This record gives sequence, structure tokens and C-alpha cells, in this order.
Amino acid sequence: MIKINKKIFIHFDYILPLLILPLMMTSYGLVNELHPTLAHKQIIYYSVGFFVFLFFFFFPIKRVLWMAPAFYWFNIVMLVFVKLFGVSRLGAKRWIEIPLTHFTIQPSEIMKPALILMLLYLVKKYEQNKDGVYDLKKFLILSAYIILPFLLIAKEPDLGTAMMILIVGFGTLFIVGIDLKIWLVLILGLGISSPFLYSHLKDYQKKRIQDFLNKPSYHVRQAVIAIGSGGSTGKAKEEATQSRLKFLPISTSDFIFSFFMERHGFLGGCLLIGLYFLIILHLMMITIYSKGEYLITVVSSALAFLFFVHVGVNIAMNIGYAPVVGIPLPLFSYGGTSFMTIMIIIGIYENLVTFRHDDLYDSINYHAEEE
Repeated sequence: MIKINKKIFIHFDYILPLLILPLMMTSYGLVNELHPTLAHKQIIYYSVGFFVFLFFFFFPIKRVLWMAPAFYWFNIVMLVFVKLFGVSRLGAKRWIEIPLTHFTIQPSEIMKPALILMLLYLVKKYEQNKDGVYDLKKFLILSAYIILPFLLIAKEPDLGTAMMILIVGFGTLFIVGIDLKIWLVLILGLGISSPFLYSHLKDYQKKRIQDFLNKPSYHVRQAVIAIGSGGSTGKAKEEATQSRLKFLPISTSDFIFSFFMERHGFLGGCLLIGLYFLIILHLMMITIYSKGEYLITVVSSALAFLFFVHVGVNIAMNIGYAPVVGIPLPLFSYGGTSFMTIMIIIGIYENLVTFRHDDLYDSINYHAEEE
């Protein structure tokens, strides 16, 4: 059995679980209304996710951080494997099917915690200069580990997740500290090369951008109708026709925000967005107060960026202010791999916060006690 010294829970961040539990409970209720079968599967995801969280929470991450490159490169191999043997859905090859089951995994999602662990490893390995920032050489080394999975995921094609990897990776580097002149050159280069990058997009990706700029797609029109029909306080289950009669597509995943707004209205939407705002604000406060503890800074800022970009893009997509991409609402949209990814990162975060003093790992006895 595992014997745990209670003093390790002094540093545990209790606020974050209290903020995310309402998201999970509300999500389950919405999914259960439309698809009870999916709701049963979601319970399985929640259960497995809890044990995944416990594993990463009790795992002595600081002491075995040297294993991070192996986990990173394993996921790179998995991304290549997807290209060769993956399962195709809706014109994209992003999943690997687990033999003898109906479950699939999405390696591009698992790449997110793998990248964060790799950044933890690299930040610990490479020291900053006397000004507290990384120079060009070290920036290029760190960037290479971000750009490689970005390119592989974009080729699936899954531009939404690829951009998420890019934003979370470079956003984290920005918080950790990179010479300002490097950022200015990078932003200028992206602006100049944007027409070239656009020309290399897939036809369906260009169409999504054109639909966004000109006429909203069917998906977006139905999502906006669902949001508007919810009014101030929402509709009863029986009256939520956009979702119940399946006019709203992918209502438990990409467009679950529209489904929620139809059921709970403008006031409910404000509460949901407010909850996400508190999560992001709390994580950024941890980042600010952990200056000097670079491992906590990396994981808390990465998790904050992950929530911010996921929430911002998903909601903007639902209301027609962003092109439709497959980015779920974190801990709210139905989906096993996305949920597991967030739970892994939260487990890593809680581990580094709770065991901020390395010797606290010694307060856990992993050996079975003799009767």
C-alpha cells in the first residue's frame, strides 16, 4: 500500500479542482440529455482520468525528468504511425484504434503533455543569461521541439491542434523569458510569410476561412440560431429543438457551447465563461507568484494558455467569429483523449506545486507495509 505523509497536502492547489468540477458535472448532464450511451462512456473517461491524474500527481516528476525526451520522441513516433496506419474520419487521419475495442486515441492530443514535459526538461537543462532570458541559439533549440510536432500534426491534417501546440509552446517560452528582439523579428517574419502559408493550406481549410470571411457555414448558422433561441435564461429540455432535433451538428463536442446556451441562455453562458476566466486567472496568478521556480512557471503558464486558446477559439467558432476548427471546450466537450490530456497536465501541475520542495517526495512510502 502507499503510505502518504499528510504534510504534502499543505501546498496542494485546492482551488483548481473546485473550479473544474462544475464544468465536468454540467458537461455530463448535457451529454446525458442527448446521448445516454455517450454519457456512460464519459463516466468511464472520468474514472480513468481520475487515476491518470493520481498517477502523475504521485509520480516523482522532478527526479525522473530525464525521461521526458523519451516520452516526447515516443509521441513523435506515434504521430508518424498515425500517418501510416491511422483511422480516417471526415477526411482526416488523426486517430489510432485500440485493437479489440471501440476506443480510439488521438496522439496529437497526447503530444500536448509530452511537449510540456519536454519544455520542463529543456528549461531545467538550459540556463538563461544574466538578463533572465534565452538568447537566439537556445531559442532556436527550444523552438525546434515545438515546430516538429506542429508540422506532423498539421500534415494529418489537424491545423487546429497544430496551432494549439504552436501557441502553447511559444506562449510558454514568452512567459519563461526570450529576448524581445527575437519576438519582434518572429512576428515580422510571420506577417511577411502569411500569404505563402495560406497558399499551402488544404482546400477545405481555405473554404473554412472564406466561409468565415464571407458567408457562415451551415454549422455556424445553426449554432448561432441555438444560442439566440436560448434567450436570457434558456429553454427546457423538451423545448431545445435545435439540439434535440439534431439541427445543431456535433452538439456534444465542438458545438457544445451552443447547446449549453440554448439550454441555459445568456446568463448561463456568462457563468460558464466566468468560470473559465477564474481558472485562467488563477493559473496566471500561480505563474506570477512562482517566478524563480521555473518548472511551476512552465506548467502553470502552459495550462493557462491551453485553457485560454481552447476556450477563446471554441466560443468564437460557435458564434461565427472564427473559422470552424476541431478545438473542443476543455473539460466540457465530450471526448476521451482531450479529457485525458487535460487531466495529465493538471496532474503534472499539481505535482510540481505540491512537491515544490524535492525532499517531499520522500514523504511517500511506495512499499507495501508488513502486516
